[in-house]
Amino acid sequence: MKTTIHKILIANRGEIACRIIRTAHAQGYYTVAVYSEADRDARHVELADEAVLLGPADAASSYLNQQRIIEAALATQADAIHPGYGFLSENADFARNCTQSGITFIGPRPEAIALMGSKRLSKIAMLEAGVPCIAGYQGDDQSDATLLQKATEIGFPLMVKASAGGGGKGMRLVWEENELDTQIRAARSEAQKAFGNDELILEQALIKPRHIEIQIFADAYGNTIYLGERDCSIQRRHQKVIEEAPSPFVDETLRQKMGEAAVNAAKACQYCGAGTVEFLVDTHKRFYFLEMNTRLQVEHPVTELVTGLDLVDWQLRIAAGEPLPLTQQEVTIKGHAIEARLYAEDPRQQFFPQTGHVWHWQPPREANDVRVDHAMQVHSAISAHYDPMLAKVIAWGDNRASAARKLTRAITDTQLLGVNTNKHFLARILMSTGFLNDAVTTHFIEQHANTSAILGSADPSFLCKAVAAALFICSSHISRAEHWQAAIVQQFPITLSCNEKRSALMITQQQNVFSVTDATCQQHIEFYMVTRNPNGCDVHVNGVRQRMCFWRNNDMLFIDDGQGHYQFNNVTHHQNVHHNTVQATDIRAVMDGAIVALLCNEGCLVESGQTVAIMEAMKMEHPLKAQCTGTVSLHVSQIGEQVKTKQVIATITPTREDEPRE
Repeated sequence: MKTTIHKILIANRGEIACRIIRTAHAQGYYTVAVYSEADRDARHVELADEAVLLGPADAASSYLNQQRIIEAALATQADAIHPGYGFLSENADFARNCTQSGITFIGPRPEAIALMGSKRLSKIAMLEAGVPCIAGYQGDDQSDATLLQKATEIGFPLMVKASAGGGGKGMRLVWEENELDTQIRAARSEAQKAFGNDELILEQALIKPRHIEIQIFADAYGNTIYLGERDCSIQRRHQKVIEEAPSPFVDETLRQKMGEAAVNAAKACQYCGAGTVEFLVDTHKRFYFLEMNTRLQVEHPVTELVTGLDLVDWQLRIAAGEPLPLTQQEVTIKGHAIEARLYAEDPRQQFFPQTGHVWHWQPPREANDVRVDHAMQVHSAISAHYDPMLAKVIAWGDNRASAARKLTRAITDTQLLGVNTNKHFLARILMSTGFLNDAVTTHFIEQHANTSAILGSADPSFLCKAVAAALFICSSHISRAEHWQAAIVQQFPITLSCNEKRSALMITQQQNVFSVTDATCQQHIEFYMVTRNPNGCDVHVNGVRQRMCFWRNNDMLFIDDGQGHYQFNNVTHHQNVHHNTVQATDIRAVMDGAIVALLCNEGCLVESGQTVAIMEAMKMEHPLKAQCTGTVSLHVSQIGEQVKTKQVIATITPTREDEPRE
């Protein structure tokens, strides 16, 4: 049955909202964006034909507010709602409410969403449909005693998993029986907090498997096909980092078997629309159902590049009541595509999420073989309210090596200053022997990328520090070295701070030649500043000319030297006090977020390293620990209180003479 659609409301934000708007406009649809107060000037708001404010920055008051979103659709006379991914994309109640309001939900039926949203119920359905599943327990008896008994029957190691949700929450790998009781309680508590559902399932743990997923599509006429596979094995904290299609591990026989199993999974729940069936695959190429995502996936672009199809276009066609555009026999896969997710996180600090402002943004030049999905703009705020993924960089090649090479270059050419990202980490992975030799499993990062050579250094090189010093003493107007005509020798003392470490430097300048010395570290370097503009400079040192990207505002400078992203502050004229004297006993918020637990009372005694409070930001919990042994003085009063980056949460008054630890 055909459905008339003229205008589509995108119930999402960021790069996926921009990506959906692009296809919708290309197909002649009008679009409506929704936004929170934090996203007033966001790119997706500018791209849409109309936009509606939902509410405050927190997701619960904005992008998760079902009533406001449906009201926005009705007010703008939108015929359909596309949920993107995340937020309400897999919420069966939202899909049902859209339909009841006379709005087409661009996704599967609510019943399919509900079934596949439960790992416990979906696994039961898959077993009945003959889809291979990992041995485990998914029964409705959820008592601790039953779970303990079933775990013993399954054997160790095993996985304890939350039945609802995803993203690694409520998931625990248990190696020995004596850990089980504690891990079950922890997983249950985390699942209840994250999803409002503390149901668990148990599964035999597959050690170092591949994570391979099948893209499926189904229409309202009973046609279901698969569009090949994606290898999403490179992950950290159960979050995907790099994805590729096709998988170098999958041969034609395995592809057909997994594809047919995915189609059976979709038919088992009378599926309609885009979906992804995820599998774990062992070294013997035995595959097991993991879960089904009833939405468009973050990594859908790699499938688009190897098939030449627009998956959002397919979603819109099916929602409008059209049949699938292709049959299974007409699907072809050409070449290889790889996607890398650019996250606001610092691999040099255990992938800690980052917040701040984007002061300079320059994506790589897009061509036929390189694509960038993003919503970035200069002065964009990277807040703690939303997921830390900033952009996706995707490249296509005739083969895997070609795609990896093109993607590495595209990532390297991406310039983002103001917030630490995993940019250099991604590029180093793609160039690593482990990746190029396809030694890829879900443990890839722990095995092959947990080294300083790939994670990078938190401290800048002396050359980077020296160039930063030179940029501070240079005027900020556009100039070329040959225009610096002053032949006199000038000498300046300058003190820089980076990562709370100070460096007292002496810099000598004669025209475009700079000589920098750090007497304390007995380091010295000389270089030529060949060219300089507001966001980049070329320096010539030791016979090599190299380019650095920077952004400067008075005494603050961000610089990317090709090896890492660093923030420098010119503190030459700051009072030189011992930096521990004021802050050493303060416990500060690591970023903007909310306090979710206070584990100590006012005036109580704590030990060094003891957790005093827990804050939540960017969908993660962060323990805030005492830096010394002493007495607690709280500066926050209640759970749920919103805090800002570096805000003092508590102060510890030392009870011993030794200095608080760094």
